[in-house]
Amino acid sequence: MKAKLGMSPIAWWNDDLVELSDDVSLEECLRQSRSAGFTGMEQGRRFPSTPEEMLPILKAADVTLCGGWFSGTLAVEQDLSANKDRIGPMIRLFKAVGAPCIVYGEVGLSIQGDRSIPLARKAVLSHEEMKAYARRLTEFGEWCADQGMPLAYHHHMAAVVQFEHELDAFMNNSGEGIPLLLDAGHLAFAGGDVLRAIDKYHGRIKHVHVKDIRRPVIDALDWQRHSFLDAVALGAFTVPGDGSLDFGAIVQRLADYGYEGWFVVEAEQDPKKSPPLKMAQIGYRELMRVMTAAGYTVETEGFPRA
Repeated sequence: MKAKLGMSPIAWWNDDLVELSDDVSLEECLRQSRSAGFTGMEQGRRFPSTPEEMLPILKAADVTLCGGWFSGTLAVEQDLSANKDRIGPMIRLFKAVGAPCIVYGEVGLSIQGDRSIPLARKAVLSHEEMKAYARRLTEFGEWCADQGMPLAYHHHMAAVVQFEHELDAFMNNSGEGIPLLLDAGHLAFAGGDVLRAIDKYHGRIKHVHVKDIRRPVIDALDWQRHSFLDAVALGAFTVPGDGSLDFGAIVQRLADYGYEGWFVVEAEQDPKKSPPLKMAQIGYRELMRVMTAAGYTVETEGFPRA
């Protein structure tokens, strides 16, 4: 089985908490990640928006664009047209640079970007609202795939699909047109069982975020007082090999079901406390250990050769 290892630039620059950002260029971010061994990088705020600008940077770094976040609003917008208009340029860009998918992150009704709102006050959809939302996402995912770029749905802390039972409701009412991005860290943060989710939804998992958690930090949170961004600032997330999750078991379970594709380290932290290059090296070393044990062959080529 083949796998690819990527990173998210959120370890270097945080889009929601600017104070948790390293003053490094895109080129330096890519250089550090590639030197640690990673062959892919998800899109971040310092990436250019045209293939003419992006491709030379990726080629020089020997890195592939392995995904990127789209802020969807279908939890509050029943008409798909506004989201289609906003994602259109991203689809064209991602197709031009050979990215595997766009990560759909729901920001409608979400409190993930508002530090003033505690975790306990996240929005909850009714059964009928979830059914309608899942149907809209399926239709939107099918439309994006028809344009040549599949989506991967990102369940997320502080959003409408956070808890495992919400993920179950979403998956049970959506269709194959909206593949799943499994994020181990977000599901574990929400009290979910990562292995059980893989057992249930392995057929729909098309992208994986290997985010680790620091269990003592999460267990100490006051959900009536702390926001999601407070949790990030306190160090709730980290890379595999530096946290509390058993990635040997998680990767083995994915291998058991024949998952092949990207494993992306997305670990937002304070770069002053957790230097991104050092954390990238820790994450890569741990992933290579568990992936070799699970029978994966990790691809080492970055930017595709002509």
